[in-house]
Amino acid sequence: MIVYSGIKTEFLHSVEDGSLADEISRTILEKLGRKTPENEFRSWQNSLTNMYIVMNDSNIPDNSGVAIEYNIPQTAKRVDFIVSGYDAKRRPSIVIIELKQWEKLTAIEGVDALVETFTGGANRRVVHPSYQAWSYAQLIKDYNSTVQDKEIQIRPCAYLHNYERKENDPIDKKWYSDYLEEAPAFTKRDNNKLREYIKKSIVTGDNKEVLYYVDNGKIRPSKSLQNSIAKMLKGNSEFIMIDEQKVVYEDILRLSGLCQKDGRKRTIICQGGPGTGKTVIAVNLLAELTQRNQLVQYVSKNSAPRQVYLKKLKGSFRKSSIDNMFKGSGTFFDAPENMAGTLLVDEAHRLNEKSGMFHNKGENQIKEIIHASLCSVFFIDEEQRVTMDDIGSVDQIKRWAQEEDSQIYEMELVSQFRCNGSNGYLAWLDNILQIRETANYDLEDIDFDIRICDTPNEVRDIIFEKNRTSNRARILAGYCWNWNKNEANNSSYHDIKIGDFEMSWNLDSGEPFAVSDTSVNEIGCIHTSQGLEFDYVGVIIGEDIRYENGKVITDFTKRAGTDQSLKGIKMMSKDNPEEAKRRADEIIRNTYRTLLTRGMKGCYIYCVDSELKKYFKERLKDKQKT
Repeated sequence: MIVYSGIKTEFLHSVEDGSLADEISRTILEKLGRKTPENEFRSWQNSLTNMYIVMNDSNIPDNSGVAIEYNIPQTAKRVDFIVSGYDAKRRPSIVIIELKQWEKLTAIEGVDALVETFTGGANRRVVHPSYQAWSYAQLIKDYNSTVQDKEIQIRPCAYLHNYERKENDPIDKKWYSDYLEEAPAFTKRDNNKLREYIKKSIVTGDNKEVLYYVDNGKIRPSKSLQNSIAKMLKGNSEFIMIDEQKVVYEDILRLSGLCQKDGRKRTIICQGGPGTGKTVIAVNLLAELTQRNQLVQYVSKNSAPRQVYLKKLKGSFRKSSIDNMFKGSGTFFDAPENMAGTLLVDEAHRLNEKSGMFHNKGENQIKEIIHASLCSVFFIDEEQRVTMDDIGSVDQIKRWAQEEDSQIYEMELVSQFRCNGSNGYLAWLDNILQIRETANYDLEDIDFDIRICDTPNEVRDIIFEKNRTSNRARILAGYCWNWNKNEANNSSYHDIKIGDFEMSWNLDSGEPFAVSDTSVNEIGCIHTSQGLEFDYVGVIIGEDIRYENGKVITDFTKRAGTDQSLKGIKMMSKDNPEEAKRRADEIIRNTYRTLLTRGMKGCYIYCVDSELKKYFKERLKDKQKT
């Protein structure tokens, strides 16, 4: 959908008489049902004035097409400005221009395609404008069948018309070179350069014909995208399915295919505990359904699993089409109905009610995901809800599926592939954390290394040794130590101190904690490890859980002040102390159960509370004697 379209002369005239920004605001209200905020309106006036200066060139054809606010079909992504026409070889062509109001930015090294700038009322990390323009162009190429069939040429760029570029500017740092080459970034004094860039692609006008092709193209994954993800998945042993994983995978393929044939909504709820292969199935479905010409996306609330699995698929490739296939759960609040063939929601227990930076957008993420797809698949483990905001539950999914008139199917994964396939270890954890009483499993013969350590230094020494083999050992901790954001990139600053033991929370380097070569020197928390697995984990249990008078006691007052997991619990404890205690207790126990099940081969535990350590040791000794 295009908010505004015209030919160049019409665009120039509308800017001259001051009507264009009003027209755009009016159309946004009519087509999208939202009012344009005053700051956004002023931004449009500023940007369109600058684009008027650029387009006011006699060598840019008068009848070339101009589109403003093009909503890429079946997505929530919008391209700011498009110029269309034919190039010197008479090939249909468009130039897409990402407009930015920014006046300055800070480069971020060691992380792919991110910068920091002032936006939304604060300094924030956002993607480099060249990456954004490139990714939008790639999204159009990968999913617009008309663009593919008519071989429409797409040239992306960014225009930061308020930005004063200087020598050795942060926007031009070498680690952004791949994206700058694909999508140049033009700044305040680059009007002539941007004109020349447009004129290379738009030699003759089209009277908006190419815009029509683009705006009315059917959604279909390109062959290059299909081949790309299939090639990345092939031979990657981490994504091989076993036993019931394959059965569930085939069932979901069948149901998703039915949705595409009969147009009926279907919602699939797949329950499974830690290590049952939920993510393995999701990634395989992502590849196969894309091969079957569906628009399909992998969705998670937490960014950590998205970053890790994307990196594992891409390997050494920096730029890849599959970047657009991994989405946050908050991206669907304004998505059109059935925009996607299938949405694969991993870690569905972590979904929130509201979306957006300030949790003020949309109605309910579960509802919005079901609304936005013909087939919605929720991979869920209710016992991994670890924050006050986590609303993902089977009952909630069923409720919203019924409201959206979506047929409900339930599946379950039981076989355990983490903790060396030991359901006994999971049962033992539930027992010792007093989550529930379970059968008296014998741990003596399981091939899983469990140790209760006397000091945190002992945990660190073991993990350092285990990590030397394959960089798959990490230390994790409960969120009982403040996370100092001002020292987020300072490896010499140690947030966690226990006696003579000192380490940092994982640094804000941009590299995923689970795969970074230096992460073994840092400590991860629930937010950087949930949904992921390692060969070995060391877990430091903080003061938020202790052992008293034969009972495991949780204490939310011992959580760090910077922890957002229990945000609102103090207010709740005043209004409804029993409910606050119940919610906090569930979250704390679930958090440690999740941390203690991240290891494939071993788990090494240190408890700050000496009585809890003693209790764990006794219970481990008892089990091994059974």
